[in-house]
Amino acid sequence: MSGSHAAASETAPRRGVIRFVRRLWRKSSIAGLAVYALALGGALGLASADWATSGGYPFGGVQVGAWTAWPRAGAANADPYTRAVNARRGEIPLAVGEGLLLTAAVDDAGQALDATCTYRIGGGTPPARAWTITVAGRGPREPGRPILREGFTSTEVLRSADGRFAVMLAPDVQPGNWLPSPRASGPVRLALRLYDTPAAASVGSLDRASVPAITRLGCAS
Repeated sequence: MSGSHAAASETAPRRGVIRFVRRLWRKSSIAGLAVYALALGGALGLASADWATSGGYPFGGVQVGAWTAWPRAGAANADPYTRAVNARRGEIPLAVGEGLLLTAAVDDAGQALDATCTYRIGGGTPPARAWTITVAGRGPREPGRPILREGFTSTEVLRSADGRFAVMLAPDVQPGNWLPSPRASGPVRLALRLYDTPAAASVGSLDRASVPAITRLGCAS
């Protein structure tokens, strides 16, 4: 009996230690899962925020032909994503009373703008005191690539006798208003900024005929 009592007295502490280790393991597992969930949520949040602000504005666009108007891009009560895009670009957007921004990433046929293709951008623009058309999101200049024109203003663009204009977006030199492609290949995005225009207060009045047409003429083979 004395041996049995001795064995039992030795086994009891072991069982207590085992139970303590098991409880500690459960607690550490729960803590580890909580840390993992927080880390995963943070990584997914940062990735989604980067994706949402790396391109154009995610919300508030009004489609007008191939162009998308952004009447609230410079508003004081713009949504957080819009403000984040502005901060990431380092741009000061046009305020609601100053003008209107329109962007285009496709041509009039709905095909994505490609740096290897040649496009004719022209026709008319909505009434405005002045306007500019530029390549948006050009990014850093490629090594060895010369500094080229990035856009035109309404005061310098060459026009026909009826006052209309045509800008040629192309990788190769073009006669007239040539806007060089921003890179050797890849997507292209255009920005049309209208300054002091009544269209800023009535975007719904814009139609396909009131914005420049974007026509693909051909692509490099």
